[in-house]
Amino acid sequence: MNPFTDPVRRTGRMHSLQTPRTPASHRTREVVVVGAGPGGLAASILLAAAGMRVRVIERLPIVGGRTSSIEAGGFKFDLGPTFFLYPRVLEEILQAAGTSLAAEVELVRLDPHYRLTFGSGGSLDCTPARAEMERQICALAPNDAAGFGRFLEDNRRKLALMQPCLENAFPGWGSVLNTRLLKLLPMLRPHQSIDSYLKRFFTDERIRLAFSFQSKYLGMSPFRCPSLFSILSFLEYEYGVFHPLGGCGAITAALARVARRIGVEIQLDEPVEEVLMENRRATGVRTSRGVYEADAVVLNADFARAMTRLFPNDKLRRWNRQRMAKKKFSCSTFMLYLGIEGRYELPHHNVYVSADYERNLDEIENRHVLSSDPSFYLQNASVTDASLAPDGMSTIYLLVPVTHQHANVDWMREKERFRAVVLGQAAKAGFHDLERRIRFERVLTPNEWDQQHEIHLGATFNLAHNLRQLLHLRPHNRFEDVDGVYLVGGGTHPGSGLPVIFESARISSRLLLEDLGVSSALRAQPALEEVLA
Repeated sequence: MNPFTDPVRRTGRMHSLQTPRTPASHRTREVVVVGAGPGGLAASILLAAAGMRVRVIERLPIVGGRTSSIEAGGFKFDLGPTFFLYPRVLEEILQAAGTSLAAEVELVRLDPHYRLTFGSGGSLDCTPARAEMERQICALAPNDAAGFGRFLEDNRRKLALMQPCLENAFPGWGSVLNTRLLKLLPMLRPHQSIDSYLKRFFTDERIRLAFSFQSKYLGMSPFRCPSLFSILSFLEYEYGVFHPLGGCGAITAALARVARRIGVEIQLDEPVEEVLMENRRATGVRTSRGVYEADAVVLNADFARAMTRLFPNDKLRRWNRQRMAKKKFSCSTFMLYLGIEGRYELPHHNVYVSADYERNLDEIENRHVLSSDPSFYLQNASVTDASLAPDGMSTIYLLVPVTHQHANVDWMREKERFRAVVLGQAAKAGFHDLERRIRFERVLTPNEWDQQHEIHLGATFNLAHNLRQLLHLRPHNRFEDVDGVYLVGGGTHPGSGLPVIFESARISSRLLLEDLGVSSALRAQPALEEVLA
């Protein structure tokens, strides 16, 4: 009897209609995780470690989602994230499975973190060595050198204050309008932009950009991104920037390996077609192969795409298609993955900032046009990791922030022209004569992010992280529209970026276990009231 085709036994639990189902209180609870991205894999580990039966269902033939690897012609590239920061959260998740990050992945700490080249003149090799960083800042802006230490001290306090916000769920206004939390708002300055906040420490625009360009990790402009996110830059200097050998795809490969080791079933190449519901409660999922019943569903798909594909629109109250169309989405990215002959003896990470950065951002976020002088990020990882390319070769990863899908840009027409612009830009960061050395090439535009990778509008950083879409105003970890559904990933609280996505997995896993009455060894986070007392 085939459990995927037989009409009686087409369920994840594989029970038959003739056999009475075991009462929920006397059986192992079952969870289906939709998507094997970093958040889904981390949640599967935490839930399995707590004694749940966990099945991960992934539409692609590989794990990792946007944190997977591209392998071709002997070259290996990260598809999406290339920076690995703040390993503490992932370390604690792996400890729940009886292992450690060091046992699963080899990390190399980078110094410098990256080279910043300013189109308006000058550069910085950003380093955690305080005296050296102050020397470099002084060379560009003598009056700003002393601001570096003050920036670190202020953000050390800010991170301590913000940590409860990052580690706890925000189910509604009540969790925000907490008397003690409100008292912190003057210190956290949520309504101030990062750039405005940084003027307290740095007068030179280039120095402010060195501590604010990280807002692009969230797909936002530093002139609009809330100043809360100045901690992104601080995390780099306080805790380091790391390269996992094999790329960030090695992180998700390790998570999948650990998950399988503790009993998680991972089913690949099986798109989920629908989240099944009874009376607004999720009861499982349907794929092309069958129906899988579950006590809870963890959703790690792109949030906006999942809302339009996996749920009947009339069953969604807050996040239906009509309201989703009014939401603000992040930028997208134009990507070049290049296997090249030889190697550039330049830093591992390189960032070029457009001569008129504010205009460049306006073209991306408001005008939705392509820039003639686009900012870009270039990873030259083979200077650190020889495993990524054949002998005598190396890898180049080029990322250019661009508008998400918009009628102003037809990528079928613009792809080749913009590719030429981007290759020309690379020379501004010292990567001269790049095109002649290309031996392998893959290009991704917002169109491919949208159509091939199932990302709504190709917005690679999900919902924008503005004040109207933060904390309780983001989709809730315990999904408010459908009981029994829990969200992980960049589309929910706390937001985008690998450490934050791993934190979303911890928050959602705790909520799920609490709701099912399952005790676990997950580290209980103190309530906001306790932390802020």
